[in-house]
Amino acid sequence: MGSTHAANLACIQAYREGVLRSVEVMVPGPWFPEAVRLLGENPELDVGVHLTLTSEWDNLKWRPLTWAPTLTDENGYFPPLIFANPQRPGVRSLQGASWSPRELEGELRAQISLARRLIPRISHLSDHMVIGALGPEVASVLQRLADEFGLLLDLRPFDVKPLSWGDPHRTPEEKIESLVAVLERLTPGWYLMIDHPGLDTLEMQAIHHPGYEDVALDRAGVTAAWTSAEVKEVITRRHIRLLSYADLRHSKTVKR
Repeated sequence: MGSTHAANLACIQAYREGVLRSVEVMVPGPWFPEAVRLLGENPELDVGVHLTLTSEWDNLKWRPLTWAPTLTDENGYFPPLIFANPQRPGVRSLQGASWSPRELEGELRAQISLARRLIPRISHLSDHMVIGALGPEVASVLQRLADEFGLLLDLRPFDVKPLSWGDPHRTPEEKIESLVAVLERLTPGWYLMIDHPGLDTLEMQAIHHPGYEDVALDRAGVTAAWTSAEVKEVITRRHIRLLSYADLRHSKTVKR
């Protein structure tokens, strides 16, 4: 949430009508204020901060909260990429920049602090486009901030397995069928499915970057699958418990 109006609405829809139990906010995003309002209207929805140092879309950009010139391009926006991409020559990345560790930590701390002030129930952190993979120094900053603010970051102690779509999963109909098949095959354990609910609106249709042009269709499909009657039927029939990050923090009382 926070990136677009459509993402805000879709996340709330996927929570109210579907299976979503945790959501994350991009604090520098232009629609963060609306996200704050919507989350205030849905106080039971678990919230995390999606720490952001990139602005990847062609027609949509955001800037840091702090004065951080080593983290921005010549126009003051976050760069599009974390790592240099040979298929996108000349596109700025953090990997190829001489960024300041002080500015990086200061910006991430500012994002957490603002989110905590406006959404006090923040439970966890994640890193947009896996900024922690930039190196041990950045990974250490993320963990230090998580410890400082008392937030969940590392799920490895919980033995959480990734849950992905099966194939094919391009259209909303295919996504529903794919997710149903995946859920039917689940064995006991804890699983985490991460994706981006959206709506097929003019706003979302204008957002893209090279290699990912069907953003609106793809993300509307996530919303369709996560709110579908077929998916909810499998979850009920197979006694699958829907958990949030906040639930994991209290996992001693949670039975698999």
